[in-house]
Amino acid sequence: MKRATFSRLIAVTVTCLAMGSVNAAQVLGPGDDDDDLVPTGKGWGERAYPSHGNGNANGKPGGKVTGNGINYHGGPLLNSTTGTTAYYIWYGNWSGNTATSILTDLMGNIAPSPYFNINTTYNDAARYVTNRVIYAGSTTDNYSQGNALSDAQVQNVVSSAITSGRLPKDANAVYFVLTSADVNETSGFCTQYCGWHTHGTIGGADIKYAFVGNPDRCPSACSAQTIGPNGNAGADGMASIIAHELEEAVTDPDLNAWYDTRGRENADKCAWTFGATYTTANGSVANMKLGARDYLIQRNWVNASGGYCAQYY
Repeated sequence: MKRATFSRLIAVTVTCLAMGSVNAAQVLGPGDDDDDLVPTGKGWGERAYPSHGNGNANGKPGGKVTGNGINYHGGPLLNSTTGTTAYYIWYGNWSGNTATSILTDLMGNIAPSPYFNINTTYNDAARYVTNRVIYAGSTTDNYSQGNALSDAQVQNVVSSAITSGRLPKDANAVYFVLTSADVNETSGFCTQYCGWHTHGTIGGADIKYAFVGNPDRCPSACSAQTIGPNGNAGADGMASIIAHELEEAVTDPDLNAWYDTRGRENADKCAWTFGATYTTANGSVANMKLGARDYLIQRNWVNASGGYCAQYY
């Protein structure tokens, strides 16, 4: 895949959807099966048979409810009256990297915002998503699992942070494993995805977590532009990936709530689309200001008025 410079964003979107590159892919083509595919958390759907982690053979614990281009399948949302909590795990070598400031500022200011308010168009049987995210802290991990991580090892990183007491155990939180550029994820980072989210049992609780790779490892696959609004191409690329995984983890934390017939979650449906942009002082482009910083963040799917990709709601 060629470098995703801003002038090629539309072409990159089509390429990602067709070729299964980053953040969007399909295992099966339209018409292969009348039943919905279920999400993998990696941007594409899969058949639910013979079994799936949703705990139900067809992945539809509450029965499908048709929505606005994306359907509800009965599972819970990640929500509380106070909002969603987020934690960072800085994996690898982040010494002297401005990413630690850029991405901490991102999570501290992403909600309440008109952008995150898009997620309030999603609900389960109990309530709607709240337009609030609480950044509750971080920890570091100095290559405890090496620099080539499997999916299971990503969970090990999260488990270690919780069971050691470095981060609290919180079933209403999303734990983000943020990797430095020298770290690979062996199930398809840079070739099939830039990040993913899932859930697993840790310490007897259903813990939601995400892997977010560093685009500096593969800028042609995981960066929308070579210069970021904050002067750190890797961190600026990670900002959009973090937003992508956060909004999916909130609306589909157990991979059994909101997704479309091909197993795509809300952010998957708008991957690599950015809407209206403006030029920043360093010549890069951005599409929103969160706190004091500019960011180029992908759009998200509004679950209202028939459904559409938007920067805000």
